[in-house]
Amino acid sequence: MKSEVYSWRLSPALKNTLEERARQENATIATLLDRIVASWLAAHRREMNGEEAEQRRLHALVAPTFGTIRGSNPNRSEHVRSLVRTRVAKRYAR
Repeated sequence: MKSEVYSWRLSPALKNTLEERARQENATIATLLDRIVASWLAAHRREMNGEEAEQRRLHALVAPTFGTIRGSNPNRSEHVRSLVRTRVAKRYAR
């Protein structure tokens, strides 16, 4: 049972197209709009679920690496740029 009302303005051309299509399908404009909106929402729900599934997949891939960086220097992150440059220079020194 439908109990909610929603109205919006549309162009006369769009309204005529909806009325014509509803007549072709032997349905009311309300029924046609209900199907259109339900179909659109279902399609976008699948898109959203796909994004959520992808995020869960990515999270699961990196989860084993959480908390794996260890060291005795608590200030290492503050000096990471210079540490990396030093290591790269040592590795590729000629």
